[in-house]
Amino acid sequence: QVQLVESGGGLVQPGGSLRLSCAASGSIDSIYNMGWFRQAPGKQRELVALITSGGSTNYLDSVKGRFAISRDNAKNTVYLQMNSLKPEDTAVYYCNVVLRSGRFWGQGTQVTVSS
Repeated sequence: QVQLVESGGGLVQPGGSLRLSCAASGSIDSIYNMGWFRQAPGKQRELVALITSGGSTNYLDSVKGRFAISRDNAKNTVYLQMNSLKPEDTAVYYCNVVLRSGRFWGQGTQVTVSS
């Protein structure tokens, strides 16, 4: 069994920053991709950022230049640094990890951007 524990969400004003963390624990075998998805009310879940085991990254067009994904393989942890936040970034953010044994999701953390 694999557990993903997210932290770092909250309320922030437009233009502000937040850093999300997601730590994987349990029966960890090889970790392939690690990523962050988000889902706003009434919308489909969408991929925000992805980082491969080799360190390659991919971003949703609307967050390019503002968000940065990184990972610490020694800690089985993935991060999402979010800068210049906009109200349209408001959503529940979910960590996603792809292991040899399967794909796992975090419980979600709320990010609200509002003045």
